Amino acid sequence: MGTDLAQVIGVDLGGTAIKLGRFTPAGTCLASLSVPTPQPATPEAVIEAMAAAIADLDPNDEAAAIGIGTPGPTDAAGRVARVAINLAGWQDVPVADWLEAKTKRPTVLANDANCAGLGEAWLGAGRAFKDLILLTLGTGVGGALILDGKLFVGRHGTAGELGLITLNPEGPPCNSGNRGSLEQYCSVQAVRRQTGLEPGEVAAKAEAGEEDAIAFWQQYGRHLGAGLASLIYIVTPEAVILGGGISAGARWFLPTVKAEIEQRVLPSSRENLQILIAELGNQAGIVGAARLALQTLGTASQELS
Repeated sequence: MGTDLAQVIGVDLGGTAIKLGRFTPAGTCLASLSVPTPQPATPEAVIEAMAAAIADLDPNDEAAAIGIGTPGPTDAAGRVARVAINLAGWQDVPVADWLEAKTKRPTVLANDANCAGLGEAWLGAGRAFKDLILLTLGTGVGGALILDGKLFVGRHGTAGELGLITLNPEGPPCNSGNRGSLEQYCSVQAVRRQTGLEPGEVAAKAEAGEEDAIAFWQQYGRHLGAGLASLIYIVTPEAVILGGGISAGARWFLPTVKAEIEQRVLPSSRENLQILIAELGNQAGIVGAARLALQTLGTASQELS
């Protein structure tokens, strides 16, 4: 099989499920699979489950490389999961080495938000752009920077933690050690803390015309817009893409986000800027992990355009 036609496998490792997809270089998903994450999710058990799922997904060994999105930071080379959120006993786990030994195929890792960003940049809302920011508005607020079509992770692999920038120096404490980070105002946990409800419930109340809920989303949009303003000044992206569960209610906060950015960011720093909603949903992670695998093979059918 010529490497120009090589298939790849993208894996999205989560606390409850491991999702996998087998892709062509053009981005067609040929087969997909989801298996429960072993409990307790020790490194050995997870690698074993992953290897078994890969064998099920690719019985004829057609895939030439494997990409994995992990819930936490990796090393700069994309080989070691330094920490994994919601997984038991994960500290500097050499995932790539272990999986390569089991599957005999090159393996590369990236943080799950980075994979979601790569996925959206390749086949989703970001496919028309070279420079973009992705924010995932979920349990936490994750982020990814795509610059000139490539994931920017910095020399230690940990750049692009966009949800941890400071919004309010006196704000609520964050697990990171920061206070008043963007995550503390825009995550699912922040919505629960401020309203006592799930984001979907607050969106439904807004839909029903409840003024408190509408006002909440406007305040949410102001916070998100202020955080994005800082990021836009630094990166001047062509697009900002908003994903994660909260983005489903974007119609209630997007107008405020845009108004806030227009007020806070000089026109010269936001020329033709698009604020978009992610398109791939919970498939973004496996798509981006597949893209990562293709990039390691150097066989991506086309550069991000």
